[in-house]
Amino acid sequence: MPKQEKVKIIDHQQVGSLYFKLTLFSDYISTNAKPGQFVQVKCSDGYDPLLRRPLSIHRVNKLEKTFQLLYEIVGKGTDLLSQKCKEEELDVLGPLGNGFDLSKVKDSAILVGGGMGVAPLLFLAEELKKKAESHAYRQAGRTQNTGIQILIGASSKDCLVCLDEFKQITDKVQISTDDGSCGEKCFVSDLLKNLTPDTSHPTPIFACGPKPMLQTIAKITPCQVSMEARMACGIGTCLGCVVKTKSGFKKVCKDGPVFDSEEILFS
Repeated sequence: MPKQEKVKIIDHQQVGSLYFKLTLFSDYISTNAKPGQFVQVKCSDGYDPLLRRPLSIHRVNKLEKTFQLLYEIVGKGTDLLSQKCKEEELDVLGPLGNGFDLSKVKDSAILVGGGMGVAPLLFLAEELKKKAESHAYRQAGRTQNTGIQILIGASSKDCLVCLDEFKQITDKVQISTDDGSCGEKCFVSDLLKNLTPDTSHPTPIFACGPKPMLQTIAKITPCQVSMEARMACGIGTCLGCVVKTKSGFKKVCKDGPVFDSEEILFS
């Protein structure tokens, strides 16, 4: 159940030319959030802009009762948000939406992020690592290096974020850039194509990024996709964020944002 509350800004850092990371205090959201969910943030104290901005939950620290949001300045709302300072309060509604299904993950998974699609994947990667280590401990009586693989794509080196955090989770991080300024010069979907599939034990795949990227990945292999969409209410009332599926139109904010790729009609 989402909750609207005023949350205090614990930290606010610029992590790139247009990228920012917000750390917010909320016992409720940090306790109840699941990977893949998001919050709706009121970016100003007035009515301009009128609508909240949907931002993926980037990371959670249950001990400190905090959660993080990673965002890019793309318009007036996020520009105003970037000007908020430590100790100020934000009006936040969340956690919202349906997150990733981790029930079939044991000790391996592949995460694919394109651009700002990496935002929800750090929270997911950290939860998967805990799950994988727990499984390894039960199987062998000790923890071991997990089989989590992370594929990250961006237009250029300057647009890559969170690399250090992902590398702390696994040494299996691959990078692609459109201009070849870092990693392979290709699309992130090409990195996925180059992986050797284990047909006897298929590895669960989770992806987040622009729609064309998700459409390409869905043609390569079934996976869970976190869809991006313009949202107004964030709670399924306004019908402004629908996507076409095999069972009709569904709302990204309420039925998603995570869907089975085989259910989405991309074209």
